[in-house]
Amino acid sequence: MTGLPERLRARHRVRAAVRAHFERHGFLEVEPPTVVPAPGMEPHITAVELTVDDGRGPQRRWLHTSPEFAMKKLLAGGAERIYALTRVFRAGEHGPHHRLEFTMLEWYRAHAGYPALMEDCEGLLSGAALALHGTTRVGELDVAPPYERLTLAEAFHRYAGVDLLAFVDPLDGRGLQQAARQAGLAVVEGPAEEHPVEAFERAFYEVMLARVEPAMGRARPTFLYDWPAPLCALARLSPADPRVAERVELYAAGVELGNGFGELTDADEQAARFRAEQERRAATGRPVYPVDEEFLEALRRMPPAAGMAVGLDRLLMVAAGRQDLADVLA
Repeated sequence: MTGLPERLRARHRVRAAVRAHFERHGFLEVEPPTVVPAPGMEPHITAVELTVDDGRGPQRRWLHTSPEFAMKKLLAGGAERIYALTRVFRAGEHGPHHRLEFTMLEWYRAHAGYPALMEDCEGLLSGAALALHGTTRVGELDVAPPYERLTLAEAFHRYAGVDLLAFVDPLDGRGLQQAARQAGLAVVEGPAEEHPVEAFERAFYEVMLARVEPAMGRARPTFLYDWPAPLCALARLSPADPRVAERVELYAAGVELGNGFGELTDADEQAARFRAEQERRAATGRPVYPVDEEFLEALRRMPPAAGMAVGLDRLLMVAAGRQDLADVLA
């Protein structure tokens, strides 16, 4: 798939397979806005800021980093199964698996839990491989369902020998750093006044990137679910264990393809999390974004739901057996 016509045909086939999957399952395709009054609050994502004039004078706006807020407003308005294929923008991102601008596939199921998202992912990835090759085999990887399912705690124990949940409640970033060092990883200790979540995250991702991610989805794709609650600003807590939240990520060939949640619908809890994230961004020198008050109001009317975001370019890259986005972008 080296020439432009081949890349265009591959993208067309995968997009058609995605739309066919959602058509079979009764979803509506929607078109969320690209220019928004408030971007997502994810701690390590920076939005592209704009100044626009909509007839009321200069306004501060952003290119969306995800259509999440807009799509949840649609759920609050009565939509039940929706998906979008949309371009999104994240400043400062470039590399074999990252771009400033890329295509995101995002979907939501009202009155569903995150296990339903895993079944959707299985259908989407296997469908993409079939559309490109007529088989679910992609080199040494077989994307035929079912996929492996592991909790984060199981993955940390298996691949790093670290008891992850022992450091979640109470949050103990220094303890997790020490456990990571005992596992042979060089985790740098932060300043004494470092935010507790920052300390925890730094150790968490050191283990994640060095030991867990590279092992994920080698023979068949893997779902990692039940993430530590401090890392899940938009997910509801697990009723079985409040130390973890209903977050799931899909991995194939060592690459993260998607990120999904059992969605938080408590507007007061979400507002508190947004305020904490604003304080954290300010303390660490990151841009501080306004809160989308319309989104918080919509949460009060939103039904229980689960939602997932998948990088379409990464999905295509893995389904095509490639290792660099440059091989599949037009």
